[in-house]
Amino acid sequence: MDLAALTIFRAVVRENGVTRAAAKLNRVQSNVTTRIKQLEEQLGTDLFIRDGRRLVLTPAGETLLPYAERLLALADEARHAVREDRPSGRLRLGTMESVAATRLPGLLASYHQRWPDVALELETGTTGKLIERVREFEVDAALVATPQDPAALGELFETVPVFREELVMLSPRGHRPIREVRDIALSTLIAFERGCAYRAYIEKWYLEHGVRPARVLELGSYHAIVACVAAGAGVAVAPRSVLNLQTDASNIAVHELPDIGVIETLLVWRRGHFSSALNALRQTLVSGEDAAELHAAVAVGAA
Repeated sequence: MDLAALTIFRAVVRENGVTRAAAKLNRVQSNVTTRIKQLEEQLGTDLFIRDGRRLVLTPAGETLLPYAERLLALADEARHAVREDRPSGRLRLGTMESVAATRLPGLLASYHQRWPDVALELETGTTGKLIERVREFEVDAALVATPQDPAALGELFETVPVFREELVMLSPRGHRPIREVRDIALSTLIAFERGCAYRAYIEKWYLEHGVRPARVLELGSYHAIVACVAAGAGVAVAPRSVLNLQTDASNIAVHELPDIGVIETLLVWRRGHFSSALNALRQTLVSGEDAAELHAAVAVGAA
């Protein structure tokens, strides 16, 4: 098996077909089909079966896929290792939407300026989904909220804390102060889909006080969540930093949640799957957070 064949195999799986894989890899379809057939001949087994117009992995294909992911990841790591003096190549980073919107723009601009040979690919998702993406080698690293369950980040992963987020509850303007769950007058909780760590924290807070939201309205962005809260549709939980992006928060009330406190954002990657590009990103994130904390300390001292 050569790496090019495994790359084509993985692309066909990810893109759910030869046509999209060929476009993704900038190859003609016949070349992709031929390379897959050659790989099947080398292995002595079919890797795909046709289901109508779809290609479906056979049991042998299902077995090969994680090995292909690991071999290709190891090859990337080897390429980075021999060029350790200057980060280069592709770096796939997953991140929560809140971090992408509030923390990353300036840091990634600085990273690009310093390491222009790194092709950084960014995708957003919930903490649960991002951890799974790292587990399956679909991203090289991810920025996630510290999960409630420590088992979610077992020995398979390495982590480093890079940000600290204060969670607050958002309600429509005029809502009475919220100090405990029973102070919440609205029965709907507005949140991201399951897998969002912040949603897990707030749902646990509800349950610890013997309360369940009557309804959870799932939305896909903080912009939509804040808009619904302002319209009176329910309450939501969000990092305080997200509020700095709102051009008009006049219809929103912000309530502190001391029972939940501050939650660390972690940079997560698979143990042993490290590169100079990822190391440079880690240094950029940590130094950026250090600078932000120093700025805050200076501001407090000046006050």
